[in-house]
Amino acid sequence: MTRTIRKSVGIIGLGIIGRRIADHLRHQGLSVFVWNRTPKPVPNFVGSPSELAQTCNYLQIFVSDDDALMRMIQTISMALTPRHIVIAHPTVSPDTMREAAGLVERRGARLVEAPFTGSKLGAEKGQLVYYVSGDEAAINEVRPLLQASSKAIVNIGAIGEASIVKIATNMVTAASVQGAAEAMAIVHYSGIPLEKFVEALKQNASNSGTLDLKVPQIIAADFKPHFSVKHMLKDMQIANRMGRHFDLDLTVSGATRDRLLDEARQGRGDDDYSSIARRFLPFVKTPDLEERQPDLFSPKPVAVPHENPEFIEQQLAELEKTQIPAPTFEQEEIPEGRASDLEPVETALARPDAEVNPELEQKPVEMETPRQIEPAPEEAKPVKAAVESNGDSEPEQEKPGFFSRLLRRTDY
Repeated sequence: MTRTIRKSVGIIGLGIIGRRIADHLRHQGLSVFVWNRTPKPVPNFVGSPSELAQTCNYLQIFVSDDDALMRMIQTISMALTPRHIVIAHPTVSPDTMREAAGLVERRGARLVEAPFTGSKLGAEKGQLVYYVSGDEAAINEVRPLLQASSKAIVNIGAIGEASIVKIATNMVTAASVQGAAEAMAIVHYSGIPLEKFVEALKQNASNSGTLDLKVPQIIAADFKPHFSVKHMLKDMQIANRMGRHFDLDLTVSGATRDRLLDEARQGRGDDDYSSIARRFLPFVKTPDLEERQPDLFSPKPVAVPHENPEFIEQQLAELEKTQIPAPTFEQEEIPEGRASDLEPVETALARPDAEVNPELEQKPVEMETPRQIEPAPEEAKPVKAAVESNGDSEPEQEKPGFFSRLLRRTDY
């Protein structure tokens, strides 16, 4: 039985931000219903996103990446009506946001694009900054909802443009933290206390709210997530993909992405992205490192799809296209249909379509006695598998989790 749609707010995703937004809305006296892939003991938790759409005509979506947003839009689309406004908060590529808006509009509903900045502390204090795009009437209608958790709402323009601005601001944020980490390393190895650097930085025009927060955390090795490595990595990959689209060499953003990828490869994707300082400040130790070691005898946690997204897979596929290949000597591209670089030379020359180098015809290699080329033993055949796994010595099934897949698919 379909419920009557009321003037209620639905929150999809109760992560670091979503659950705090729900609290702010309740404090404003609004009727708030919520849904999360993992059930939570919170008021008005409904059974499915579709049920949430049947209950509420304002739907705020807090998911992690492009795929998660599109899956959620597809899930709720059949329940949408012209009375619905979907507020999409994730930082995704502008093309994905436009596609999501198209699906919503086909149902007669409207979508407001509203990525934000401010992270965990901003959400706790109701001091987020929203960048919004979409239909002006729809933005004005949901403005009171956004004001409940923000200090500013910046109207950007058409759908997709708010995502571009959010990615651009994250490029500056991530690069500034990496720059600060490198500067701190110079100060430290010069024998100057880092506290002196902090004091000087506070009086410098290059200082920012981000550095006021992150620099003390780096010195204290406090990498509890406010904005995780994996999410900033996702944003930097979007930035670099957009740079390629405009034929731009985003040197700084590319370097920042690589440092974030290093952290993800080390299994620290859920740490705060400021943990990239570990590369430049190896003296930084995590105080509770021993406590964080996995208990091999405890049951494995239940996988939560939206909290363990597949965006790394797609990012790495894009990343592999842009990797600079390792230097080779007189390496020529092998056209399709010819022997691969793993094929033995003798086998390639024996093939009917093999091209013979004229110099080799003039100066053949003389051998005292012909040798019968023995087939490779069975033990040698796994060479191909070893190459496909990029040198990982452990079998695939012994490396669970998407960060293990990240290690397998990233080749330097």
